[in-house]
Amino acid sequence: MLGYPIQEVALLAAWIAGAGILVGILAGLFGIGGGAIIVPVLYEVFRVLGVPEDLRMQLCIGTSFAIIVPTTVRSYIAHRQKGAGLPEVVRAWALPAVVGIALGALIAAYAPAPVFKITFVLFASFVAIRMLFGTERWSLGAELPGRALLAVYGFIIGLIASLVGVSGGSVSTAILTFYQRPMKQAVATSAGLGVPITVAGALGYVLAGWPHMAQLPPLSIGFVSLIGFVLMAPVSSYTATYGVRLAHWLPRRALEIAFGIFLTVASLRFLVSLF
Repeated sequence: MLGYPIQEVALLAAWIAGAGILVGILAGLFGIGGGAIIVPVLYEVFRVLGVPEDLRMQLCIGTSFAIIVPTTVRSYIAHRQKGAGLPEVVRAWALPAVVGIALGALIAAYAPAPVFKITFVLFASFVAIRMLFGTERWSLGAELPGRALLAVYGFIIGLIASLVGVSGGSVSTAILTFYQRPMKQAVATSAGLGVPITVAGALGYVLAGWPHMAQLPPLSIGFVSLIGFVLMAPVSSYTATYGVRLAHWLPRRALEIAFGIFLTVASLRFLVSLF
């Protein structure tokens, strides 16, 4: 049975609730689920609770997916009410993204933690540079590609999302801006795609963690901790609408710079943890 230092857990529970506020705002502002914040916070919680190190990262990622399901749903609904988003792109990406999620969940069940971190750092660094310093010369074209290439993009988005425990918003937003879609439209579309990605991710990690139930904390279903879900999900879901308001209020360039800074900070956090 795992030990539970009550005072430390109570303090960390307060951190989770506080982080939930920031997670929700980021989800609405950038069309992301906030997994880049959730995963390191949960890592410390599960460390205190004595979760084995070789299973801790998987439990963080699976729980992150479960937490950001309601956040992405609420964020997408709020963006949709404002008439933003590209529903045809969401439909083209949804199934390939779920396939990518399934493969990523299978890989993550056996891969060491550095695999997740390196994947995030490489992509996030590239996108952050483009957002902070890029010009129109970084464009891949003025029109979106055909369904075949869109499907490939969807698969890549799902695979990366599954390996780092995020909704895929940073990946899909970058792809859409490379094709000169307006930032606000890209954010809204990313929020829509985040719904099937997070649902599939949570289910995939439940199945991946099922053989390890005896080594996981009580109230865990596979690699999803119900305790972490209950503490953070309601807060982040509620605050997502405030991020949406900011996204539709800020100028395009300000939103791009803010998104670039966010990705830079998140990637540095993963990079430092590798050493």
